[in-house]
Amino acid sequence: MEIAHFEALLAPAGREALDAAMESDVSEKGLLATAARLRSRYPAELVGAALGQVRLRARAAAKFGPDAARMYFTPQGLEQSTRASVAAYRAAGFAGLSGPVLELCCGIGADLLFRARAGVAGTGVDLDPLTVAVASANLAAFGVSGLARARVGDALAQDPSGYAAVFADPGRRTGRGRVFDPKAYEPPLDALIDLASRAPAACVKVAPGIPYEAIPEGASTEWISDEGDVKEAAIWLGALAGGPVRKATLLRRGEVHSLTPDPAASVPEVRPWGRYLYEPDGAVIRAHLVGEAAALVDGGLADPRIAYITSDVLKDTPFTSAYEIHEVLPFSVKRLKAALRARGIGTLTLKKRGFAGDLDRLRRDLRTSGPSAATVVLTRVGDSPFALVCAKR
Repeated sequence: MEIAHFEALLAPAGREALDAAMESDVSEKGLLATAARLRSRYPAELVGAALGQVRLRARAAAKFGPDAARMYFTPQGLEQSTRASVAAYRAAGFAGLSGPVLELCCGIGADLLFRARAGVAGTGVDLDPLTVAVASANLAAFGVSGLARARVGDALAQDPSGYAAVFADPGRRTGRGRVFDPKAYEPPLDALIDLASRAPAACVKVAPGIPYEAIPEGASTEWISDEGDVKEAAIWLGALAGGPVRKATLLRRGEVHSLTPDPAASVPEVRPWGRYLYEPDGAVIRAHLVGEAAALVDGGLADPRIAYITSDVLKDTPFTSAYEIHEVLPFSVKRLKAALRARGIGTLTLKKRGFAGDLDRLRRDLRTSGPSAATVVLTRVGDSPFALVCAKR
């Protein structure tokens, strides 16, 4: 989208066209009908920009809920933006600061917006003029332009002097997909960390698969999952780095659950499969807190290299999902198929960890049918593969 076309959306005629487009059916057939109707009243470029926002807002509802209907997006900006639940949670971490926050690589302004809504002043910087225009429009849409603003600038050319903290969200995608090497972030992580460390406090958003060796000494790293899906990690520096060096934070149904290292927690013992299998949340695994999660359920590990916890007791904890083990089988398709047939299993959920087989092919090979449901967990103990027939608790 051209920046001129986006700016036209913010003019009175553009807002009118966008409001009319928002009333349309978001199916492609509905949007085509809306386009034909609106082009009799507005320029084709304006109609295209309005319908583009309608499509993006429909996609953004999964990240931003009802707020998406008031926000503006670019395709890349939506893809890389922080979801509402995570942005609101993180904004609370900045709320006690006594000064404004400088945000580097602000994108469409999701974090900037949620901090402003929490009362935190700040300035967002991004290289792309269109992205900055979208971020500014989002601040205006929620009436916080007096508290926060966005401007065009090179992240690494910024001076953090006068700011209480720096927040940075480097680009982790290219035209070829996700970037996993922190040195290939845009800007590179090392350079951002160096700049952010000059502020009294800082937070740098990174991919959840961040290599431990890329985390600077003295930093606190937090892995965040939202409704069971690991979304990101954040490196906290300076005054915001207090507390444990590793933390798993789970956002679930409006509640926040945090797990931190426990010096008293021992390495989980290796034991035979018990009555229950516990699957730790991905943030717990990324934060290397499986031992702490195992202690919560009086559990151990069937294999010391695989993050499946087993126990003979059933305990409710937000950090793990529990399954009752009905049968443990040395893996073979023939043996597993017979066990599922004997139990009348037709609805099947397959999960794996430490298992090399292809689940789609295995599902086809099993050809389950029957009135009952089960979860089959495919894993290994030592070098031996196993299939566990389970029920979700």
